[in-house]
Amino acid sequence: MEEIISKKEFDKFMAIKGETRGASIKGEADFVFKEEGEEGLKKLEDVITKLGYPIKYKEMKTMDFYPLGLEGITLLAIKRLFNYDDKKFQEMGRFESKLSFIIRLFMKYFFSIKRVIKEAPKMWRENYTVGDLKVAEFNEEKRYAIVKLENFRLNSILCENLKGFFPSILQMVVGKPVTCEETKCVFRGDDYHEFLLKW
Repeated sequence: MEEIISKKEFDKFMAIKGETRGASIKGEADFVFKEEGEEGLKKLEDVITKLGYPIKYKEMKTMDFYPLGLEGITLLAIKRLFNYDDKKFQEMGRFESKLSFIIRLFMKYFFSIKRVIKEAPKMWRENYTVGDLKVAEFNEEKRYAIVKLENFRLNSILCENLKGFFPSILQMVVGKPVTCEETKCVFRGDDYHEFLLKW
């Protein structure tokens, strides 16, 4: 098998500080399984295993924490193996939002837009041990919110994933389509990520 991820890239990702819930990584693998079948999932596992991290995505525990770099390397491997573009990673984010146990539990209790906006930082912390999610602006009348994600740097693929994930969550509450634009990004030289959501 040709080299999809180099050992140097793998080591760089695995050196990133922080952890993520298994649900995040497992959701990405579940999307691969949906799109590429068992064979596609095995290809993905083989890439990561070859780098010295034996993995069976289906056996990951959704509520356990795993190295954040494992999510980054998983996304990069998916991109290179299956040539997914930005829209496909946004689709993945939407898919994950509908699967997430934490999100479903959260939405059961917080079904107003104001409550979701207020609780968003806590929701982030339930999934990631690093990064600070803040709602910089919220205007219910003009139907928009600006979300800032500070102190978080993984890869630009996750940015696309979040552009599918964030609006999908809001859409569950407002009951109408939500758009999302990343107006600032650390991978474009900004100090933080910023997302503009409109509905």
